[in-house]
Amino acid sequence: MTSRKTTAGPVAEGSVDEGAPWMRGLHADAGYLLYRLGLRSGQLFNAALERSGLRLRHYALLRYLATVEGAAQRELSRQLGYDPSAIVGLVDDLERLGFVERRPAPGDRRRRIVALAPAGRDFLRDSDEVARGVTAELLAPLGPQERDTLHTLLSRMAHTDGE
Repeated sequence: MTSRKTTAGPVAEGSVDEGAPWMRGLHADAGYLLYRLGLRSGQLFNAALERSGLRLRHYALLRYLATVEGAAQRELSRQLGYDPSAIVGLVDDLERLGFVERRPAPGDRRRRIVALAPAGRDFLRDSDEVARGVTAELLAPLGPQERDTLHTLLSRMAHTDGE
């Protein structure tokens, strides 16, 4: 995360004094820390993708499509946890760039599926280094064993449906 500010004097407008007593309570809350980490991760990833004109949500959609032969927009919404109306815009953006294609669904030509196009596969291959760089920056404060432990714990939490 960001370095902790522990100022005794006034804090610049728009910044947060992370040493303030009210912040200590938030920093004791794992949910808040996960939220902050998610924000930082998204900011770093979006900054790294900025030149391409894409954002993390586009990248996640492309990554999912790289694992399947194609998916209905409803499936994309469910699998990625995005609002269905957001999926439409993301797919439109990616289709304009030639990264995805809408195709007739096998066995039901009335339905359409979204599939990764060759240009999308090339983009993912070329952006692998960007993704690794963002992850390395996020995990820089941790040692290798801590990184493995964190990944294991986050994976377990992310794949639990409230059970």
